[in-house]
Formats: sequence, structure tokens, C-alpha cells
Amino acid sequence: MAHPVDVHVGKRIRHRRWLIGKTQQQLAEQVGIKFQQIQKYETGANRVSASRLWDISDAMDVPVSFFFEGLDEDAKSGEKSAVPDDLMGDKEALDLVRSYYAIPENQRRRLFELARVLSDVA
Repeated sequence: MAHPVDVHVGKRIRHRRWLIGKTQQQLAEQVGIKFQQIQKYETGANRVSASRLWDISDAMDVPVSFFFEGLDEDAKSGEKSAVPDDLMGDKEALDLVRSYYAIPENQRRRLFELARVLSDVA
């Protein structure tokens, strides 16, 4: 069973990779490993060594501490909410945000208001 810290770090790797638009293959090539290893890191199946995390942080232009952000909150929160814990780690949510910001501002504002009304009704 994967350690919760390894799972959290893996989610943060995946989150950052999606945000900057890199594939697992691209990240793996930059770090000098196979993409399957990135897959294992992202699922928490394999623990990321300190030196490898340093290489990954360099390749993704974030400090090493980025991968541990929110770890305390994850450990403390045992309750579930309507919003997923790792909202921006969800590919569908990221695609939705990217699509939303591709819409012209005036239409985006109207879409936002529609979503707000629909969520109040639900």
C-alpha cells in the first residue's frame, strides 16, 4: 500500500505536469528516466527519491517544496466535501478551466453566472 506522502507528492507532480502542458514522456526525457517511472511516481506506487524530486522540480520550474504544499491539510481533513480534495489534480477540471479561459470575457461572464444559478438550483 502506498504511503500517503508518496501519493500526495505524486498528485502534485501530475498536477504541475498538466498545468504546464507536458506529457509523461516529455517530463521523463527531461529527467532522464522512462515514462513508466513517471506513471509510478504520479500514482504513488513508487517513492520519489530526493535527488529525483530535485530533477523533477527543476524540469517543471518549481521549488521542491511545491510537491509538499497542502500535505498538512490533507492529513488533517478527514471529512469529505462536495468538491474533490484534489480539484486541480483532476484532468477534467483542468481541461474545463483551460476551456473556460479560452472563451471571450463577455461570454465567459455569462457562462459563470449561468453556472452559479444552476449550482444554486441543484
